[in-house]
Amino acid sequence: MRKITFIFTFLIAMAINTNAQWALQTSGKTNDLFSVYFIDANNGFVVGDDDGMGSGGMILKTTNGGTSWTQQVSNTYSILNSVRFTDVNTGYIVGGSGLILKTSNGGTTWTPLTSSATGNLKSIYFTSATTAYIVGSGGSILKTTNSGGSWTTQSSGRTNLLKSVYFINATVGYVVGDSGTILKTTNGGTNWAAQNSGITGTNNNLNAVYFTDVNTGYAVGQSGKIIKTINGGTNWTAQTSGVLNDIFSIYFVDANTGYAVGWTKVLKTINGGATWTVQNTGISGTYDNLNSIFFINANTGFTVGNKGRILKTTNGGGVGIEENTKEVKLDIYPNPASENITLTIETKENLPMTLNIYNSIGKLVKTENNLYNQQIINIEDLSNGIYIVEIKSNKETSNQKLLIQK
Repeated sequence: MRKITFIFTFLIAMAINTNAQWALQTSGKTNDLFSVYFIDANNGFVVGDDDGMGSGGMILKTTNGGTSWTQQVSNTYSILNSVRFTDVNTGYIVGGSGLILKTSNGGTTWTPLTSSATGNLKSIYFTSATTAYIVGSGGSILKTTNSGGSWTTQSSGRTNLLKSVYFINATVGYVVGDSGTILKTTNGGTNWAAQNSGITGTNNNLNAVYFTDVNTGYAVGQSGKIIKTINGGTNWTAQTSGVLNDIFSIYFVDANTGYAVGWTKVLKTINGGATWTVQNTGISGTYDNLNSIFFINANTGFTVGNKGRILKTTNGGGVGIEENTKEVKLDIYPNPASENITLTIETKENLPMTLNIYNSIGKLVKTENNLYNQQIINIEDLSNGIYIVEIKSNKETSNQKLLIQK
């Protein structure tokens, strides 16, 4: 192996950081936006409140990946809460006063659909081109199997506001809402069973739900609440979000990498929710909520919020590893390495440290616990490439770049 000498201060300067990686786009609007959905890399829709006073429905469309947005005619005075498309032409929007809108021409015109709902409809989700579910106020759940031609009311057993619906497949789905409500169906909504979220009370409302596979799911809500299940909702455990403000939307691009948005902030996890890092959006303000997040692929995503905010990232918001070498001194040798590395750790506090190694796209690939002073770590299971080695305790943290070269 060819020996290379690294100056560690140079490596630190090159390490991945959490500078703002979300770019503000020009929506041309100052009203609140509540939902974003993209059909492909170019075509996307945003819906919200037309004038910020709750008296009109806003629809914006882009055909160039968000570079510019054009307002469409909604012909409604209801707030629009959720938008979904089944193909490039066919889309649906739900909103206040039982409103359901449908387009069959890519948004050029929108037609109201008839249902029995009269309250606020908050979320719509499609399991196929013809089958969809809607949830809203008064515990309402609606289902269509004919592309919105007719809607049947399902029994939720609840009377509180239901805010989000997500289906893993054609039969298994989840709904979350106020007072910690979680409902599950295993038969396409014929029956809905209440699950124990582990939280109760009006101050623990749940705003959104997302599953990465049949067993693993997440729900987010009031006061920075994030909960996770790994057994199909039988049990839910609280995660540490690091924020105290409400979280309104969650989205995962793979089993480990996910995003959640709320008051001015985007949170990112690269380890299945074990830790969440706050990303810098560059916005602040009392009412600058981010209300919805959607990713086209692993790198390109959009989040929308109050005051007409539309933000875009093309690099997954940054890796999400914060550089901090002031509290812990970390030396790694040899570097480059092929089989083992020796860590020399000097800390202000004599606390056990945790080692995390992230690859070049920010995925956690190795973890070691209860480290002190000098440790030898085997890296034979890691392939050639550039990695970030993170050492942290509950009070101190440091990162260093590592080159594996075999």
